Amino acid sequence: MKRVLHIASPTDAALARVTTARLAAAHGVPALERTRLATELSAQLRECLTKGGSWRLTLETDGTEERALHAVVVPSDPERSAVRASWRTTVTSTEAAVAADGADGPTGLAEALLGADEDTALVLEKLRQQEELTEFHREELHQTNQGVLALHAELDAAGRAQREAFAAERHAREEAESARRRLRFLADASAVLTSSLNLDAIVRRLPGLLVPEYARTVDVWLSDGEDRRPSEAPTPAAAIAARTGRPQYSGATPGGLPGVVDQPPSGSGHGRPLLCIPLPTPRAPLGVLTLTPPGDRWDPDDAVMLIELARRASTAIDHARRYEVNRDIAETLQRALMTDLPTTPGLRIAARYLPATHGLNVGGDWYDAFRQPDGSLIAVIGDVTGHGLRAAVMMGQLRTALRAYAVDGGSPGQLLTRLHTFLHHLQPDLYATAVIARFRPGDPELTWAAAGHPPPVLRTPDGRVHTLAAKPGAMLGIPLKQDIGDHTVRMPPGSTLALYTDGLVERRAQGIDPGIARLGDVLGGLDADRLATDLDGCAEGLLHPLLSDSERDDDVCLLLCHIAADGD
Repeated sequence: MKRVLHIASPTDAALARVTTARLAAAHGVPALERTRLATELSAQLRECLTKGGSWRLTLETDGTEERALHAVVVPSDPERSAVRASWRTTVTSTEAAVAADGADGPTGLAEALLGADEDTALVLEKLRQQEELTEFHREELHQTNQGVLALHAELDAAGRAQREAFAAERHAREEAESARRRLRFLADASAVLTSSLNLDAIVRRLPGLLVPEYARTVDVWLSDGEDRRPSEAPTPAAAIAARTGRPQYSGATPGGLPGVVDQPPSGSGHGRPLLCIPLPTPRAPLGVLTLTPPGDRWDPDDAVMLIELARRASTAIDHARRYEVNRDIAETLQRALMTDLPTTPGLRIAARYLPATHGLNVGGDWYDAFRQPDGSLIAVIGDVTGHGLRAAVMMGQLRTALRAYAVDGGSPGQLLTRLHTFLHHLQPDLYATAVIARFRPGDPELTWAAAGHPPPVLRTPDGRVHTLAAKPGAMLGIPLKQDIGDHTVRMPPGSTLALYTDGLVERRAQGIDPGIARLGDVLGGLDADRLATDLDGCAEGLLHPLLSDSERDDDVCLLLCHIAADGD
């Protein structure tokens, strides 16, 4: 079907619009598309009337299943179609066709206008529905946006909380690492300070431990004794610390350190703050540790650590001072008890005593040689368990008791038995070892006895060495009744007997037997003529190869007894 309409006036344009709408309705075009087609056609026809001239509207339908309606507006004059624009559109039917009202004239135009209003109302209803749908989606989008914003706020709060938790964890980890570092420093510093009993060495080590990490400068002020007055301290803050026993901080501004009292500037320290920490003891401070900060001020935790270090340093210094006092007393007592050796025709004696170099270097090692009333000579060497003043005093008591018992005579075994009873009743918690050898003038037979002591070593004139390993008695002083027996051995002229304590031959990693073997080797290697002429030099020569270690944990006693050969 094809219809052609000529348009030259507004009436023609209105009829063309009505005809197009009717034809579209008859063709089954939906109302919304009809309205859109009519609106576009009206706009195009209005433009054509504005331009003037005559125009031709062609409406044509095809017979395909899609039932397309084609609308074309072109100028009526073919010659002017090249300069005037044409308009073309196509709509497709999707609904069933309806009967077209073919009435023309005013009545048909009115009905067409009413039908157009119906289409317009339908379009407006569609528009209303779309607006409602749009409003619904807008509200839904708003709610979604609100949810997204709330989620973002929650995520942001969770992120802040996580960052704060991470920061707190990092801070706690740093604090724990700092605490471990300070504890490790305290442990290492304590080991360094307590590894020596030398007062000067301890004082010298303190600055090396603290500079430069915890202090710029370190000064140690030690009092000469408990009667030293605090006013003699280097600074007023140090004097107050020594007098009160409380740490003092002296600076232009308060230090705010825990457990530390703030004081005005002291006028020393080159304008830097001073931290004066007393070195405490149960009786009175030993002195004051004065420090300047490594930077502008101290960290409060570092100050607490420094106070604890000062306490440990004070303990080490106090132990060193006590050690020096006990050592001096014990060493004086021990040296006083080491009397001169007697001289006897046909018998020469040489002795050596070396205190321990590690720890408290005064012990209970002792030697003695004296004559009995019958002319016999007693040589004894012994060792009281332990070190220090108590061991030295006990050693002196044993030495005196032995001399007293020997006045009544008695063999070496009998003398050791009486010493055993004496020590057990006098000091039940102290023990001792000893070996006694008795020489009779003109008698080549040696009588000896031992109580828990390393065996004597005998060198015969032919250079051979024998360890006198006969069964000894038990240690002196143990809670056991015992009768210590005597042993005899032939000792021809030119022989040398070595009595010694375990400090000469015993090493922790090797035991005592290898040391006794080394002693025998060195003794057997000595020159016989030198033994006869320079026994003291031979005793010195025995010590050097056996004591190669720079430090000794125990005292060393050596007693050499040489029987002169004929013609010596």
